[in-house]
Amino acid sequence: MALIETSIVPKSAGYEQHKSAEYGQDGYKPGAPVQAKYRGTVADQREMHALGRVQELRRNFKFVTFGLTDGGTAGLIYGFLVVLAGFMSPTSGGQYHWVSEFAPRSAQKYLSYISGYLVATGWQLSICSTAFLSGTIIQGLIVLNDPSYSPQPYQGTLLVWAVTVFCVLFNVFLARRLPFVEGVLLVIYIVGFFVIIVPLWVLAPRADARTVFTTFNNAGGWNSKGTAFMVGLSGIIPGLAGYDCAVHMAEEIKDSSKTLPQAIVYGVMVNGVMGLIMVITMCFTLGDPDSILSTTTGYPFIQVFFNATKSYAATNVMTAVIIVVFTSAVISEIATSSRQLWSFARDGGFPYSAFIAKISRSQNIPLNAISVSLAIVMLVSLINLGSTVALNAINSITISALMSSYILTISCVLLKRLRRQPLPARRWTLGRYGMAVNIGAIVFLLPMFVFAFFPLATPVKLASMNWGSVMFSGIVGLATLYYVVWGHRQYTPPVLITRREGYDM
Repeated sequence: MALIETSIVPKSAGYEQHKSAEYGQDGYKPGAPVQAKYRGTVADQREMHALGRVQELRRNFKFVTFGLTDGGTAGLIYGFLVVLAGFMSPTSGGQYHWVSEFAPRSAQKYLSYISGYLVATGWQLSICSTAFLSGTIIQGLIVLNDPSYSPQPYQGTLLVWAVTVFCVLFNVFLARRLPFVEGVLLVIYIVGFFVIIVPLWVLAPRADARTVFTTFNNAGGWNSKGTAFMVGLSGIIPGLAGYDCAVHMAEEIKDSSKTLPQAIVYGVMVNGVMGLIMVITMCFTLGDPDSILSTTTGYPFIQVFFNATKSYAATNVMTAVIIVVFTSAVISEIATSSRQLWSFARDGGFPYSAFIAKISRSQNIPLNAISVSLAIVMLVSLINLGSTVALNAINSITISALMSSYILTISCVLLKRLRRQPLPARRWTLGRYGMAVNIGAIVFLLPMFVFAFFPLATPVKLASMNWGSVMFSGIVGLATLYYVVWGHRQYTPPVLITRREGYDM
């Protein structure tokens, strides 16, 4: 649902068969149009027309809107820098839309379709991963304050449900105020950053710089510290990945084709600087890594907070900040994932697309897509009742699904560049550096994708196996099967309804 560039695909590609009043072949119709004041700038309206879309969402948003086992302290710091550098290359647009635009004509429809499923999988499971962190950190805090408490899997699942329901209600009933609320959460995020690092700087014992910057661990038993380092990156990526989240909110952002790229770049910069400071601070104040990793709370950072402050109250406050940050992330992820679901559904990408693509006429939000996101999280979190290992594999699928969608998108753009085919007109461009950035991004993303499927340690047993590769293959296989049997008949690639340059309004 990206609005960054306009298409050069001629109407003969299929536009006449798919009028903008109806997307897909499953009966989807646009919802109620929004009020004029929520339709954005003239550029927004022109680009919606170019994409063959009807404005159905309010444009409320403006611009302001760890790996100790494998890697060690040095691995954390340098790994953070590596991942940060890799994600400094912003991807353009909603992945399935751009794959539809840039893929070779013979493969446009299927590649776009599978890209849509990959993005949907990544974002839906990211909600579950983040909500799981929020819920189980609460359990860890209870363990700290009451050592007699024995956390049960069903309690963790109930906490995941509670966090998710709260965030869904937030998205539904505070939809109009979501930009303001997210601004408040940004202030809390920045203040919380200092609430955590200042006590650690003042109270925690400090390791010497030589130890911090040169100690690489291989507690996972890999054949080399280099392999351990690469495996440890999977713990860093979730904190820096997913900058495409803003893209999936494109139809609710004013002057989106200019604002979005700026927001992504500045977001990477701000999060990168603050994240690097936090990682270095934690590495200097860890104490004994082995004792931290064996903490009964289940979360090393909680033990670090307590060891530094020797205060239950201070540790509770510092950990509460982390819980608030993760919970606010769930709010944003639900908003993002529901919009991506809605966008893909209006193009007929899912079973029951007509239901998922409906817009609430009173609130101009994809209420059904939000409800589907809630149902998916509640069902997936039930895995925790049988196996925490299986639930941990969700983190691998989240990373691999998003990484593969990035790889697919950038590869299609790169292929177009290599063939010297013209790219669409756009307001934000990498200019002559575009091809170099695309190549660098692919070189960075491919190993990230592969190592996301590695288990944490060796030797690998059935109980410690990372089942992410099996689950990922199953998702892609089922999506492909559905496409062959039914999806190819109801899915309409965005390129078919996109008007070419030189259109008239």
